[in-house]
Amino acid sequence: MKKNLSPMATLLATLVLLAFPLTLSARALPEFTVLVDTYGPAVVNISTRQTHEGPAMPPGHSFPDIPEDSPMYEFFRRFFGEEGDEMPSDDTQSRSLGSGFIVSNDGFVLTNAHVVEGADEIIVRTSDRREFVAQVIGADKRSDIALVKVEADGLPTVKIGTAKDLKVGEWMLAIGSPFGFEHSATAGIVSAKGRSLPSENYVPFIQTDVAINPGNSGGPLFNLDGEVVGVNSQIYSRTGGFMGLSFAIPIDVAMDVVDQLKTHGRVSRGWLGVLIQDVTRDLAETFKMPQPIGALVAQVLSESPAAQSDLRVGDVILEFNGTPIPTSSALPPLVGISPVGEASKLTVLRRGETRVIDVVIGELPEDDQLRLSSKVPEVEKANRIGLVIEDLSAEDRQELGLVGDGVFVAKADKGAAVGAGIRAGDILLMFDNKEVTDAARFREILDAIEPGRSVAALIQRGDGRMFFAVRIPKE
Repeated sequence: MKKNLSPMATLLATLVLLAFPLTLSARALPEFTVLVDTYGPAVVNISTRQTHEGPAMPPGHSFPDIPEDSPMYEFFRRFFGEEGDEMPSDDTQSRSLGSGFIVSNDGFVLTNAHVVEGADEIIVRTSDRREFVAQVIGADKRSDIALVKVEADGLPTVKIGTAKDLKVGEWMLAIGSPFGFEHSATAGIVSAKGRSLPSENYVPFIQTDVAINPGNSGGPLFNLDGEVVGVNSQIYSRTGGFMGLSFAIPIDVAMDVVDQLKTHGRVSRGWLGVLIQDVTRDLAETFKMPQPIGALVAQVLSESPAAQSDLRVGDVILEFNGTPIPTSSALPPLVGISPVGEASKLTVLRRGETRVIDVVIGELPEDDQLRLSSKVPEVEKANRIGLVIEDLSAEDRQELGLVGDGVFVAKADKGAAVGAGIRAGDILLMFDNKEVTDAARFREILDAIEPGRSVAALIQRGDGRMFFAVRIPKE
């Protein structure tokens, strides 16, 4: 015979059922306390002192430079200086704070290059309040990694992992000194991998939503196994504080830099010698590609490894040593970690055909940028795409640093070219995958293109080159 439960029993049963999924969710959350206890002592605070030539910093400002209308301005005035006092006008010293972590028990500490750049004195402070004067072993601006050394033995160290196995959504923990608050722990997840930032093309950054603020720079990013997988380096912010976008240097990149700094005192990177850009949807159409992928070669630098190979302007690099190149930002890190002098294979798309090109990787020079200036001569009537094109004299080419063919865009009226992104002062090098030797040749190429077709135009502007997709207007 079926019995009905009493109201009290029904209520208890309901509460148990409701609590059950909550218990499972609580158990699924990560536990960071053991990780912090174990590896927190290997994280250090780094303070530097710098002497500047010129006037002192404005009153109330020392680190970082916060606008007076910022809500953090008052905090910094109180925290980094005596309340109500102004800095003396003849004070030319400034101080900065950062973080780092000990990678060997004999005193090697890894941090960001910008943390110690220009420092006259570097103080490393451990979690047990010991302080050491550190010396810079080496620093690499391109990767923003520096290695410093303190005279000590038996120091606690971190466990070095790898960023290659990271997955988006994986939990991360950061320990550092945000705003000078030492050994602060913050947690979040991996938001993305392989991010390319404008300031550095050779580092495939890890993007996280871990709270990183000024003072966290150079600190470690841990996975749940307690392994360091990244070095916290940059944030994206419109306020100067954390806004949910943090970027860390993969530990694999950082440790390669450390090894080179220890061994050679400098960092050597692979170099191909090309300027590249993304393939847009319109450009993919002009190259007859089913989808916009790869790195489009906009320029082959003279006397570079690429110039000594069969690589050409207009090639779309699809693979580097068998690794697919989904976007142009994926290529520089792969080339950068390639050993100098190593033969590599590029799979490229050229005029609708796929081919493999062999190239010997060179060493990235200190200054691989071309110098170019712009000039605006007299103008005449615009052509069917809205451009006024003029020839360049030998003197013009020498002044502009231009080697080879090309014509000058003297004026860019409203039209297809302007809509594509071309503007006055550009140098037009190729059009419809054909080299533009002079103005007459350009008119010949343009006249032969049927209306409504989209073609690629190679433009040199400033220090680089880029392709634009121009759709010929229907008459």
